[in-house]
Amino acid sequence: MASREFLKILSSARLGDVLAQQKLADAYLTGAFKTPIQPANALIWLEKSYFSITNQELKDKQAGSGPISEILAQIARIPLAQTFQSPAFGFGWTSFWQLAHSKAETQIHLAAKWQLANLLINPDHQEIQAQLMEFLKGKNISSSLEAIAGLDLKGLQKIAKQFLQELAETDSPFTSAAKELLIKLQPKNAALSSLWISWLDDKNEGALLQAAELGLTIARLTLGLRLAQLDGGDTKSNASLKKAAYWLELAAKDGDRDAWYSLGEIYRRPQFSGYSATESDRCFDRAADLGHAQAQLRKGANLWRKREKSDEKVRGLQASYWVWQAHQQGIAEAKELFGKILESCPDPQKNDWHELALQAEQAINHHAEHQLDEDWLLLCHRIVIANQFHFSKAELLLCEVGQLQHEHCVVVDIRWELPKILPRLIQIETIQQRRALLAAGKVFASSDLEIEGNLRQRRYRFDRVTDWLMTTFAKAPKPQMNAELA
Repeated sequence: MASREFLKILSSARLGDVLAQQKLADAYLTGAFKTPIQPANALIWLEKSYFSITNQELKDKQAGSGPISEILAQIARIPLAQTFQSPAFGFGWTSFWQLAHSKAETQIHLAAKWQLANLLINPDHQEIQAQLMEFLKGKNISSSLEAIAGLDLKGLQKIAKQFLQELAETDSPFTSAAKELLIKLQPKNAALSSLWISWLDDKNEGALLQAAELGLTIARLTLGLRLAQLDGGDTKSNASLKKAAYWLELAAKDGDRDAWYSLGEIYRRPQFSGYSATESDRCFDRAADLGHAQAQLRKGANLWRKREKSDEKVRGLQASYWVWQAHQQGIAEAKELFGKILESCPDPQKNDWHELALQAEQAINHHAEHQLDEDWLLLCHRIVIANQFHFSKAELLLCEVGQLQHEHCVVVDIRWELPKILPRLIQIETIQQRRALLAAGKVFASSDLEIEGNLRQRRYRFDRVTDWLMTTFAKAPKPQMNAELA
């Protein structure tokens, strides 16, 4: 789970603190504070920070000095291709082209060229490339950049190819990757295709080996699996496993998640001379990071088994994230484990707060008409959320609404006031649950939370608000409700 320091940074970033926004972006890029690496989120926060500074008329945009240069340095680290669906992609696209055409030969300048080349001409990103021009036309972005104004995809790719050749000739962190991509773009693809077809059609072992030697990732993976007999047969000798590991490592370096997973299995084989449980776990973790469903389940299950030894603030949160990822990909075994880690309450009509929540929603929808004070409005949102996730009364009053939502679940932790009450992890399963969290989050983010007061004040306000809701909106008095809330 994210640390308290991260949550403080997140809170400050939401309130417009520029430095906090930059720290938050860095966390999403590096995984600091146990944050999942999410380049798209990093770009969103950097966009906010960038425009916050420019709106304050801090116009020092020269790379190498000033607050703007710090943001540009962070932007240059973002893998642009992984942010295509992000609402901040247009900002990133513009920023990378501006950096790429800057006169200063800095690491930022070179990084921008690499990211643009990787996005525009890497065959792995053909799907994005096919959608890119329509996106840019719809947003009218390209026309605003003089260097690429009026260029179609082929024109952009021509410039990107020049960037790639420049990088391959320089001595920089991007030289090796640039050379590999240039090799990947060479016409040998036709020969590789022919060799691969020969293997598929005729089971030509020589063609498979040649394709692997020429760098075809799937051939390297297939050859590694055959040598290790991980494709159906019994495991062979240590010599075969060493050869298999060699080819699988090459495929893994190409980013193949199946290769990483298979390496994890090899390192667990007793007859393998390089046996290492630590290295095996590293390979499984890498496969999970790349989206291998079984690896994600394995990582989640491993974290769940070791939860008692974990130093995470809320035990089980990391495990639940990886099991959820596997469950999203249809792994049947993940469902049972997911149910053990997270509570489920998808039907608010069965929860204790249902009728009161309906009245609270009416009050929220007509808060101007009823002239609700801010603290009453906040409490109404608390009641709605409590109904959606079946909170206790203590959780309703004390939960930190702005910190409840994670990607896949709600974390209810009120130990700051009641240390003996353990945190709970609850699945986010319905659109209504997400809408309730979103609506409450917006209201709480723009409010002075000190207005809610301490626990005694919140209890007193709760009694007043619930009495008013039942009197104002209930069709008929329901005296048993007060007994249930006591």
